[in-house]
Amino acid sequence: MSITKAVIMVAGYGTRRLPVTKTIEKCMLPFGNRPVVDYTVQDCIAAGITDIYFVVSEQSTQIRDYYRTNIDLKDYLMRNGKDNLLPLIAPPDVKFHYVTQPNYGNRGTADAVGRVAPMIPEGESIVVLGGDDCVYSETGSEIARLIEAASQGGSAMMGIRVEREKLPSYGVIEADEAGHFVSIHEKPSAEEAPSDMINISKYVFDYKLLKLTEAYLETTITSGEYLITEPINHYVSAGGAMKVVPAEGEYLDSGTLENWVHANNWLFERMQG
Repeated sequence: MSITKAVIMVAGYGTRRLPVTKTIEKCMLPFGNRPVVDYTVQDCIAAGITDIYFVVSEQSTQIRDYYRTNIDLKDYLMRNGKDNLLPLIAPPDVKFHYVTQPNYGNRGTADAVGRVAPMIPEGESIVVLGGDDCVYSETGSEIARLIEAASQGGSAMMGIRVEREKLPSYGVIEADEAGHFVSIHEKPSAEEAPSDMINISKYVFDYKLLKLTEAYLETTITSGEYLITEPINHYVSAGGAMKVVPAEGEYLDSGTLENWVHANNWLFERMQG
């Protein structure tokens, strides 16, 4: 199955990383010398994605600046004999689209995807990704593996295995014997968790699930956010197949200071090695 479009959700405020996220968009926090979102963008390109839809906040400017051509910097490098650095600032070979998610109202991950749904041609599947983490692999594209898992039709989701004592901090994936998604258990105790695999918000949505997500936004919720897990649950209960794909690479997350420091240390050690 050929999938050429991806949605990357980058509209969050990053409140767990305040005060730095007061001025730096969460997805632009650095892993080494690159923003975290760029690792996901590069993996998308490696997987054959040609169109990326960034769902951004109303005040977002930094991600647009990063992925546009910087004429002044390019001219400076060329004038000063630093042409060897030009590949580092060249925009990736992919088409970017920016969809704004309003600051007010019931937002959430389902709302982000639902805003992109009308732009996707009938029958197409899409990749859905968070923008403040990535799965780093030196042996191939993790997103390509996710797409391959959905190649027989249906959808797919990626999970990462963690130590059981960490499970109460995450949504834990329950899968059946065939490796298909059953449900997510939110922050279960280590003893009650159905597996050691957590949800990391990396999916393939077939067209049916994409439209279910769009329709979910027509329902009324009195508080909270439109969470992406709700249309996924409806999809599966209606007979939809969602394959669970264990990540093979290293999961790197910028959501907390502890995880961000770990990610940078891990990458630094790889670069030194």
